[in-house]
Amino acid sequence: MAPTFTNDYRHFAVTKGHGTKGLSDLQLDSLPEQYIQPVEERLDMTKVLKEESIPVIDMSNLDDPNVADQIVAAAEKWGFFQIVNHGVPVEVLENVQEATRRFFALPVEEKIMFTQEKSPTNSVRLTTSFLPKVDKVLEWKDYLSILVSDEKSFEFWPSACKNEVMEYVEKSKLVMKRLLKALMQGLNVDMESKESLIMGSTRNNLNYYPVCPNPELAIGVGRHSDVSSLTFLLQDNVGGLFIRKMETDTWISVPPITGAIVINIGDALQILSNGKYKSAEHCVAANGSNNRISVPIFANPRPDEIIGPLSEVLKNGEKPIYKHVLYSDYVKHFYRKSHDGKNTLDFAKI
Repeated sequence: MAPTFTNDYRHFAVTKGHGTKGLSDLQLDSLPEQYIQPVEERLDMTKVLKEESIPVIDMSNLDDPNVADQIVAAAEKWGFFQIVNHGVPVEVLENVQEATRRFFALPVEEKIMFTQEKSPTNSVRLTTSFLPKVDKVLEWKDYLSILVSDEKSFEFWPSACKNEVMEYVEKSKLVMKRLLKALMQGLNVDMESKESLIMGSTRNNLNYYPVCPNPELAIGVGRHSDVSSLTFLLQDNVGGLFIRKMETDTWISVPPITGAIVINIGDALQILSNGKYKSAEHCVAANGSNNRISVPIFANPRPDEIIGPLSEVLKNGEKPIYKHVLYSDYVKHFYRKSHDGKNTLDFAKI
């Protein structure tokens, strides 16, 4: 049942499980006040640098040292880059996008069984906004989050997408390992000895950004950096992802490229590299014309790992700028608050 009063919208989207898709399906004339962002949290399109773009790296010959050098340089300067000719079959990418649309098209009575309150496992949860119990202003996004590395939870994954997600993750993991190997070589670190630390846990999200009334007043995802080591993002052809240019208040669009994958450095790798590699602040704009989906995979340390500057990075006398912290404590700090740029990193700074 649709809400009859303005203050019912949060209850309708969050408690009743309709999410922003349910609100979008109502074809509202105006954006509910619960989603109207303060001016400072909206994406200011006058600060978007139209002439700048992040690197696009051809992965077809990763044995070429120049390719590894490009990956390292992008991680140092931008924290974001796109890869093409990466080896993940086009049909795998198309299948997981179709599965994402199929899941979010399910009746709310079926989807609500995966909300935090009703899901049979903490490893599979459907959420709207970012932290709807914490966010004072809600974000215009729904997402299904799956802890892929919890193999026992596979039986509880939604049948609408489970096989496609598994295939996408399995094919993509090989590419993620190759990227991380190149990044570790850039630190003179042996990837084999650090694989468990860097990517011992894997999470996959299915993100859905429905058509939004007054999109200029809303935000799809607020400005933040990821807590991962590395994020591997498939986006559809709608667009809307923006990254903040390092040390500025300007933004750069990350336009969709057919068949490409967006890669970004997460906070964990910034900490492990003692700041050589940089996680980049990013956000997603709401869209008034098209539904948008994206499918990120997060390569994370295991919750029980201690993260801090790697000894190999400090061996020449470089001073550590981060302390050693339990990764699960770092993640808990991230999830205690609404999106707030890169402020989570302060938790680990000396």
